[in-house]
Amino acid sequence: MRGHNGTRTLLRRRAAGKDAGMVTSEYAMGLIAAVGFAGLLYKVVTSGQVRAALQAVVEKALHASF
Repeated sequence: MRGHNGTRTLLRRRAAGKDAGMVTSEYAMGLIAAVGFAGLLYKVVTSGQVRAALQAVVEKALHASF
C-alpha cells in the first residue's frame, strides 16, 4: 500500500506544478493573433512600394553573373 500512496502523492505534486500546455481559449486567441498578423503582413508585402522593391531584388538576382 505504501507504494500506491506514494504514487498518488507524486501525481498530485506534478498536477499542482507548472501548466503543461494551453487551454482551448488560449489556442483561439493565438489563432486570432496569427491570422491578424498574417493579414497585416500580406497587406504590407502586396503594397506598391514593397512589391517594387522585391521585384527589383529578384531581377537583380536573375541578372547577376556568376
